[in-house]
Amino acid sequence: MTSSILVERQGHVAILTLNRPDTRNALSGDDLFGAFERLFAELNDDLSIRCAILTGSGAAFCSGGNIAEMRDRQGMFAGSPDQIVSQYRNGIQRIPLAFQALQVPIIAAVNGPAMGAGNDLACMCDIRIASTRACFAESFVKVGIVPGDGGAWLLPRVVGASRAAEMAFTGDTVNAETALRIGLVSSVVEPDALMPEAMRLAERISANPPQVLRWTKQLLQHAAHGTLGEALQHAGRFQGLAHQTADHAEAVASFFEKRRPVFTGH
Repeated sequence: MTSSILVERQGHVAILTLNRPDTRNALSGDDLFGAFERLFAELNDDLSIRCAILTGSGAAFCSGGNIAEMRDRQGMFAGSPDQIVSQYRNGIQRIPLAFQALQVPIIAAVNGPAMGAGNDLACMCDIRIASTRACFAESFVKVGIVPGDGGAWLLPRVVGASRAAEMAFTGDTVNAETALRIGLVSSVVEPDALMPEAMRLAERISANPPQVLRWTKQLLQHAAHGTLGEALQHAGRFQGLAHQTADHAEAVASFFEKRRPVFTGH
């Protein structure tokens, strides 16, 4: 557990909770950036973890950048343009790279506002479900800046180019129902049902072979920016490995024996 991200384990699921309710879980500070990197490295090394859930403490999922630090030109917002480039690279931009390196499927359980970089944080996750209290905005233009955390790369891959452009150019806030309609989230539930629904989804994912889940995630990541030929090459390589696993043999055996499989990650 870290001060900025709380970690709870339930079976094969790791629940990660942003723990800065006083700033509405704003993304700032080396401790938070480092926490994502360390926690994700630990999840990658632990094959018993088959899925993760990311949510926020308090009323917000994530408010994005720290507006007070922007106003006061502190932290990564301080200094010359060249210094800010370096501070973004060594600061908040570490988060999308950590997500890209995460091998475990991760669900965003969006409990409240996801604004600016908070919206992008949700887009870094593989699946997003939302509370009816959630709302989303690619709101960087509203404070006179651009998406510096990779949002211009992330958001079009989630909602398509036209919707992403509309959200980025207007900075308008989108409610949970609209987020569902445009594909930003895959389901919307009442607030009290959010974490139980996220856990049910995580458990459905976790019922599958852990190594195959990780390979499948890598295939989806490659497919987002590669060619069909490259996708087929990657698929063939992972399929060759998958066919040799004990979990594959167990899955086939359990099918014929009409019982629930027991996977070990081997």
